[in-house]
Amino acid sequence: MCVQLRYQYRVTLTPSQRIDAARVFGCRPVVWNDALAITRPRKASNRSLGNPKTRTAEGPYWAIPKNPELGKTLITAAKKTAERAFLSDAPVGVMQQPLRDLDAAWKAHEDSKSGKRKGPKVAPPKFKSRKDNRQTARFTRSDRFAVLGSGRLRLPKIGDIKVTWTRELPSNPTSVTLIKDRSGRYFVSFVVESDPVADVLPPVDRDQGIDLGLTRFAVLADGSHIASPKYLRRAEKKLKKRQRELSRKEKGSNNRDKARVKVARAHAKVADSRRNFPHQWSHKLTSENQAVFAETLNVRGLARTRLAKSVHDAGWTQFVMFCEYKATRRGRGFAKVARDFPSSRVCSACGFRDGPKPLDVRTWTCSGCEVRHDRDWNAGRNVRDEGRCILAASTTEPPTPGPGARRR
Repeated sequence: MCVQLRYQYRVTLTPSQRIDAARVFGCRPVVWNDALAITRPRKASNRSLGNPKTRTAEGPYWAIPKNPELGKTLITAAKKTAERAFLSDAPVGVMQQPLRDLDAAWKAHEDSKSGKRKGPKVAPPKFKSRKDNRQTARFTRSDRFAVLGSGRLRLPKIGDIKVTWTRELPSNPTSVTLIKDRSGRYFVSFVVESDPVADVLPPVDRDQGIDLGLTRFAVLADGSHIASPKYLRRAEKKLKKRQRELSRKEKGSNNRDKARVKVARAHAKVADSRRNFPHQWSHKLTSENQAVFAETLNVRGLARTRLAKSVHDAGWTQFVMFCEYKATRRGRGFAKVARDFPSSRVCSACGFRDGPKPLDVRTWTCSGCEVRHDRDWNAGRNVRDEGRCILAASTTEPPTPGPGARRR
């Protein structure tokens, strides 16, 4: 069974290619908005009538047009009109993607209301704005894009663009997305199918428990720790300066647009650093350990406190997500320990469960065996022991709990 992976690379476009790419980018929101203008009032009208079996109002139900019908009306026929003649500047496959994306957006909204989709409620799709500075265009195999022998990428209606290859693609891509971010950089994102067996690493005789925090990003069960980089905190002064410069520029002027790009570049630098940090450490942990265990944190609840900015800057959720998917790819074990597990109250040496401790208590002595513990290191060891029990139970093997594992 193959798995789908995404590989992203930086690309360089010539001035003429940037003009062609801007035309392709501009066609996608037009098709999206035209389709939404048709489906939105019909869905609202049908909703006001209520369920067909228990109607609350009188009136006809509107048929929601399918993608083939919308494609014929909004793409094929629209290109022949003077108002939408510019749609010929983009490949047909690229313009069909917004129709599929709109279907997925409506389905996510309706499933979240009915309970089929887990998580928070999803808002209904909205109209695309012309002021959005981030643009994307997805090319599929029907568009006949190609990676040339010279290393360039051929995209229809745009041409052969230069790609900075940092690693080889494991297989032929099924689709490619051209991305222009708010700072004016261009990227291509390939979707490829990879054999999961090819990424499995040889087994090693060690595992690791991770206790996440703010003062130190993570404390590991072996006693080592990962320092918190605090990329957003360190860049706050520069970000505020760039934002002040932007606010002083006249709206609609070229100087304001230049200042906007500087703000976007400053934020992009922080975002790249914050994304690279969990990639590096998740790669290291899943490569050196046979199993990785992490605690489940209530990030949404912590984000409502006065520590909200520090919690978001830490990026715990992204780090745990990276560890999970990389462990799966490499044949490693991974388990999440429930947030109600008392990792800071249980002695990792004897298993004695002590009482609750305020956050300012960083070291404590066990009342049972009188061993002095570092709060975070002790929690990391308990997370590892509990993770072993969870992993053993999931693989139907007899568990070998450590002294700090929860009594079941």
